[in-house]
Amino acid sequence: MQTHVTDPPGQGGLREMITLALPMVISHGCETALIFTDRVFLSRLGPVPMSAAMSGGLTAFMMMTFFIGLTGYVTALAAQYLGAGRRDHCALVVSQAALISLLAAPLILAARPLAHAFFRFADLPVEQALQQRVYFDILLYGAVLVLLRSCLSSFFSGIGHTRVVMFSAMTAMLVNVGANYVLIFGRLGVPPLGLRGAAYGTLMGSFCALLVLLATYLGRRNRREYAVLAALRFDRAVMLKLLRFGSPAGVEMFLNLLAFTSMIMLFHAHGLVTAAAVTIVFNWDLVSFVPLLGIQIGVVSLVGRYLGAGRPDIAARATRSGLKMACSYSLVILVLFVSLPAELVAVFEPHQADAIFSQAAPLATGMLRLAAFYVLADAVMLVFSGALRGAGDTFWAMCASVALHWLLVPVLALFLRVLALPPQAAWLALIAFLLIFSGVFYLRYRSGKWKTLAMAGP
Repeated sequence: MQTHVTDPPGQGGLREMITLALPMVISHGCETALIFTDRVFLSRLGPVPMSAAMSGGLTAFMMMTFFIGLTGYVTALAAQYLGAGRRDHCALVVSQAALISLLAAPLILAARPLAHAFFRFADLPVEQALQQRVYFDILLYGAVLVLLRSCLSSFFSGIGHTRVVMFSAMTAMLVNVGANYVLIFGRLGVPPLGLRGAAYGTLMGSFCALLVLLATYLGRRNRREYAVLAALRFDRAVMLKLLRFGSPAGVEMFLNLLAFTSMIMLFHAHGLVTAAAVTIVFNWDLVSFVPLLGIQIGVVSLVGRYLGAGRPDIAARATRSGLKMACSYSLVILVLFVSLPAELVAVFEPHQADAIFSQAAPLATGMLRLAAFYVLADAVMLVFSGALRGAGDTFWAMCASVALHWLLVPVLALFLRVLALPPQAAWLALIAFLLIFSGVFYLRYRSGKWKTLAMAGP
């Protein structure tokens, strides 16, 4: 019979959550800085390249999301195997995920014509559509880099070595920012490549980040502790477990990002002014949202670890710690959005006077101020959904999240295309749905069913 008396102090507490999650927050912060800097650089060329990079980049990422979600579930499985004392199986999960990634890359490239058809269906302004396709095509060739990074990052997150992921992300950021500055604007004797330069810089950053992860994974200490070389094989049981629990996460991620990308396309099809305003707002939304994913990974890892060890009470404590950390960060973002929206929008002002930006700036300022309403809802949703995923409640999480996202797509289409309402009205509808999302995930968590699930059994 387990007792709380023997629990090491601080298990599941805020200090443990910060120790595990802070490097992941920094890691995702670096990813945010990478994307954000790309958009700022491109905004100097004008609003259209900036908007094209956002839509093209989102679509490229969307093409990979099923496999990213699937292989990203290495975090929860590795954490549960670690908690159950089966360290050799942690590396086995990585091997299965890497095999999936290598098989997935050519499939993603083969599906490129589907994305081109999606662009045509979206009926975007011609100036944006042409640049968007170029950016998308280049990024898609880096799919294998992104997928393998996901496998290895998820492994280190699951076993609690999140500093490795942080250093990898910092490497990607530094390489990408430096390469983009040189390639976009044409420095150090390189001709200016504009939008193409931004895409090439992203691929260079991903490659260098993967090298950092791979060197650590194959390092002597890691090889010995997790029997990495012996795990370089196909394992049917572990593969089936990864497919069973990871597939719902992959389907959810793909369908959600397809819905989100469709929403962006609806806004962008409204015109170049609306496209610029929405792009600016969502670039700042990245600053709000993406670092929270680092906290979510911490919640997934600790909940998975303590459920694997048969301690749902500590898993619940870890969830509460994650919620405190996430809400504290989101509160700071809320204050910034409310008090400095015009200054935040001005960051994306082009070097030369631009009529599109002049019209988009006041629209973006109002939308950014309204975005303050949902930043805390994002924190709540990500923490509770992380707890559910760490526990293995992935099928319910997939159904709820996908249904809520796809309910929003026809609502935005109705507002923007059928009723021809201003973009502010559609933006308010999006905010209302995000508030609903957070409430639904909280109610599922509160039901307590997640405490009875476990994945690391034989």
